[in-house]
Amino acid sequence: MGHSRNLRRCSLFLNSLNVLSTRAQDNPSPGSVIDYAPSTNVECPDLSTTSLIRVFTPQNQTLHPAEEEYISNRTTLVLPGAWNDWLGDGSLLSYNLTMFEGFYPKVGIAIPGGGLRAAQFAAGCLSGIDARNDSAKAAGSGGLLQVASYISGLSGGSWITGSLFFNNWPNINELVLGNDRDLAGWKLDLPLVTPDGVNLFSNENQAFFGSVLWSVIAKGAAGIDTSMTDPWSRMISYHFLNQTTRANFFTNDSAHGAGQLWSDIPSLPAFRQYQAPFPIIVADSRPVGSNLTTILSPEPVVYEITPLELASYDPNLSAGVNLTYAGTHLVNGHPENGSACVVGFDQAGFVMGTSASLFNQLFDFARNEVDQFSDSDSAGLLYVLARQLRDVRTRAEDVANWPNPFQGLKNDTFEDSNSSWLELLDGSSNQENIPYGPLFVKARGLDVIVTVDGSSDDTNNWPNGTGLLFSASRQATILLSSHQQFPPIPQTPDDFIEMGLTSRPTFFGCNPVQIPPEYPLVIYLPNSPPISGDNPVTNSETFQLTYTIKHTKLLLQQAHTNTISGFTPNANIADPNWGLCLQCAAIDRARYKFNRTISRSAICSQCFEQYCFDPQNPPSKSELPNRKYLFVDPDPQGFTKLNNFFTENKSKLIGSLVGFVGFLAILTGGLLWWKWHQNSKANYQEITTFHRDENDALVWQHHLEYESFELQSH
Repeated sequence: MGHSRNLRRCSLFLNSLNVLSTRAQDNPSPGSVIDYAPSTNVECPDLSTTSLIRVFTPQNQTLHPAEEEYISNRTTLVLPGAWNDWLGDGSLLSYNLTMFEGFYPKVGIAIPGGGLRAAQFAAGCLSGIDARNDSAKAAGSGGLLQVASYISGLSGGSWITGSLFFNNWPNINELVLGNDRDLAGWKLDLPLVTPDGVNLFSNENQAFFGSVLWSVIAKGAAGIDTSMTDPWSRMISYHFLNQTTRANFFTNDSAHGAGQLWSDIPSLPAFRQYQAPFPIIVADSRPVGSNLTTILSPEPVVYEITPLELASYDPNLSAGVNLTYAGTHLVNGHPENGSACVVGFDQAGFVMGTSASLFNQLFDFARNEVDQFSDSDSAGLLYVLARQLRDVRTRAEDVANWPNPFQGLKNDTFEDSNSSWLELLDGSSNQENIPYGPLFVKARGLDVIVTVDGSSDDTNNWPNGTGLLFSASRQATILLSSHQQFPPIPQTPDDFIEMGLTSRPTFFGCNPVQIPPEYPLVIYLPNSPPISGDNPVTNSETFQLTYTIKHTKLLLQQAHTNTISGFTPNANIADPNWGLCLQCAAIDRARYKFNRTISRSAICSQCFEQYCFDPQNPPSKSELPNRKYLFVDPDPQGFTKLNNFFTENKSKLIGSLVGFVGFLAILTGGLLWWKWHQNSKANYQEITTFHRDENDALVWQHHLEYESFELQSH
């Protein structure tokens, strides 16, 4: 039975690949899923005139020249108009903006991880600071997105960052929900791993798995080692890149983003016109050979991936490689020979998948499951991995395998200097779930950092400051020479909670001591319960991989409403001055860019008194009444819906049950009396009331045997 089961699975898989191969050949124009394979043995650039590697030090820190050029052009050509559109002449803030002589603060936005919840929450928040959104514009918060110079994403935050760019920086609601023209939306009602439901062997799921695996097999056939991150990256691409619609989801009528490269971003219209912040994706590294399946310590290198390079500003590396050639094995900055370069390794989905490669802590090979995912998602991931392991070569299955372009460099400080591969993984693996690192790099000189915190730190999936605390600690120790200081924050997660700082917007670092300021001002926008006291829908599980359309719409709306509302102490209403207060925070660092002193205005001083964290006079959670913290599913399905029905109607059901039990007692008593009367003169006889047919039992056993899944040994 087990042999025939494996044959059937193998046959289904091969049939899927044959169908996909035929479809790919019949529809070449939109690309093919096999475009996921990098190109190998490509002629390298002339290394006598150019270098693939940038090496620097914390004391002599440099940015990529093309990054400097982009920021300079955006600052000159776009940002003055964006600031003017947002703040006008500054009179509402009691400033005359001409006093600042065009020296506006440099702003960055950090989007943390947390799966689909974090991506959707970030979308709702970004719509709340987007001038293209009417309600955000009316509230005064819309415009902050337009003045940002940088945006960094990690794990789920990388998904929305990539989606924004590869869909050409569209309106947020249209990006997520689609429109009737060029945007298909994220389609989160189709599960990420098993889009046709729990039956792995349905025709649609098999077509989907076959397409995903065909991409990975093509990469393996090119001689590039793969891992679970590769099919995971392809699954992400179906939702967040721009070639998949509902109509072609289970076909190969497009490449489903297989040929889209992160290094292609500079060629996209929004980037060419300097309309978007410069994007950075964060990934952690596991020391090669450690095989760690636990949370990482702060010491391993943290990498950033921009459209220009894979780099790290950590003091123990301080180097970057041209992203176009990041798939090339380099030793001391040189390939094996002049025709040994690899291009196309930086697939857009693979970059996002690398930042969200969290499998080192979730794989349980002994029990054949992926911890924390649903049974169907776990079975789907393991099924794909099993097929992958049989058909292509892999390296470390539980990380993203990148050739090490820094091999041979900085032997005295870089722990992976002797390794030919890097093991990259989820950017929150060292508990820095907020991608602060790139935004605190000294050479970038950011003045304001907006934090859209959709982390899940407590039992109800709300943030509690953990990400800020770990980043502050790492910057105060390991990154002291290369990054700006972190502004003052509470000392523990409990302090964050008791002060109410995770349930309302907060400004950290409002009153620096030095000029120029020793740290940027951090605008903290946490995922928090509705200020109105309504049931929360934004704190869903990190590993929930499907959302109904209704849930997505409500999640976006709730996050958006909180973002444009601020808070009113001891009340459940929006702050009518919140938009002005956000503008005060964004422009405040401009006051420090001159030799002369420009005083903070009265209205901004009032705003800072309400929203700034003052360690000497901390706020209290008691100022935030009637908040509900327990998640309530707004669109329950299946057993969840049934459970909610029982919960909501408990009292009625108990009353009905009591009455029904009473009725049964009377009926049973009558029947027993009748039975006793009929048999009072007869002897009791034991009878068999139930008999299980042995053949049926055998059939059921075989059924269970067929449905069970076993990961092949490797």
